[in-house]
Amino acid sequence: MRLNDIRDNKGATRDRKRVGRGMASGTGKTSAKGQKGQKSRSGVSLLGFEGGQMPLYRRLPKRGFKNPFSKDYAVINVGTLQKAVEAKKIDGKSPVTGKTLLESGLVGKSRDGVKLLGNGKITTALEVKVAHASKSAIDAIEKAGGKVILPEPEVKTDGKRAKAREAAIAKHEARFADSK
Repeated sequence: MRLNDIRDNKGATRDRKRVGRGMASGTGKTSAKGQKGQKSRSGVSLLGFEGGQMPLYRRLPKRGFKNPFSKDYAVINVGTLQKAVEAKKIDGKSPVTGKTLLESGLVGKSRDGVKLLGNGKITTALEVKVAHASKSAIDAIEKAGGKVILPEPEVKTDGKRAKAREAAIAKHEARFADSK
């Protein structure tokens, strides 16, 4: 076999229909679109048209709302962390980060990181670095002798919203002032 011998299988390709090229072609004059009317003209779109009846997409009510500012966290409970330490899926001595939780299969992928929740009991002292944590989860980890490290709040350097920025920093410092 040579490259110049390679061909498509018989019937695998078909020539395109050349419409409007004279009566002898069989698709001349009206180009196989019938006569007159909306569907014979160019630019027609009848998707969802039901002959003048109110279409289904307009009969049904609009429902719901998608918040564009919502956060997508992978969620894990402190009880699950304790079970993972006991099953030796994660090392209790090294810091537990979102990356180690993902590699061990305890959480799935998420856009905004890992959120730690306080459901369950924990007895191992762990250092946990996550994107977000509930107050009960922080209390449970600290009660067991561990530590929860959250990222610093993002601070905008422009002059707008100075009070809100200062409030966010004060809230962050107050959260860790109790644990010192």
